[in-house]
Amino acid sequence: MKINCIIVEDEPASRDLLEKYIADCPSLNLVATCKHALEAMEVIHEQSIHLIFLDINMPKLSGLSFYKSLSNAPYVIFTTAYPQYAIEGFELDAVDYLLKPFPFERFLKAVQKAIHKVNAEKPLSQESAYIILKSDKKLFRVGMDEIFYLEALGDYVKVITVDKSIIVHDTFQGILQQLPSNEFIRVHKSFAVALHKLDHIEGNMIHIKENTVPIGQTYKAEFLNLIKP
Repeated sequence: MKINCIIVEDEPASRDLLEKYIADCPSLNLVATCKHALEAMEVIHEQSIHLIFLDINMPKLSGLSFYKSLSNAPYVIFTTAYPQYAIEGFELDAVDYLLKPFPFERFLKAVQKAIHKVNAEKPLSQESAYIILKSDKKLFRVGMDEIFYLEALGDYVKVITVDKSIIVHDTFQGILQQLPSNEFIRVHKSFAVALHKLDHIEGNMIHIKENTVPIGQTYKAEFLNLIKP
């Protein structure tokens, strides 16, 4: 599933950068680029929009005022050069807040949060739910049903799937938060597993196909209680 999004930004350079970032992200479908809030309002009323990339400082109507005026508002990622607006932005339950200028990696992290929120509110089949992972300057579309487990490796996370391992420069918790909490469970300080992929448990080891994952003492009781028949 692609997420329909719009850009609401009055600065040409910022619009161009967002358009480029969105084009590089296969999970996003850019429906419209708007120069001000009133133009965006028409698009939102006419089309199904899941996510807004919204500049806070705009002429006529600020991004904050515009977003407050919307009923059944789409998710929003605020963009601005002024950090003092961050608190008010998050009070509006924003997905994220991007401080200009922001690199693609920071943009992608915000998008992943939005994907998780959109997917969580829709009755998706396992086949249609997915996550976008960036590794070695490539973007990988990985189905939730393909993931075996996660392993923390310092500033990186190894995502083990049915047919490959993907090393992602992100935090362990950052990746885990993008996955359904009822399907992916932390079993060790450095490991989380997909419950639907478990083969069997022997001692303090989880077996998933030819892979083994340790169970940490801190997590063992909660994990075993969770999988009780």
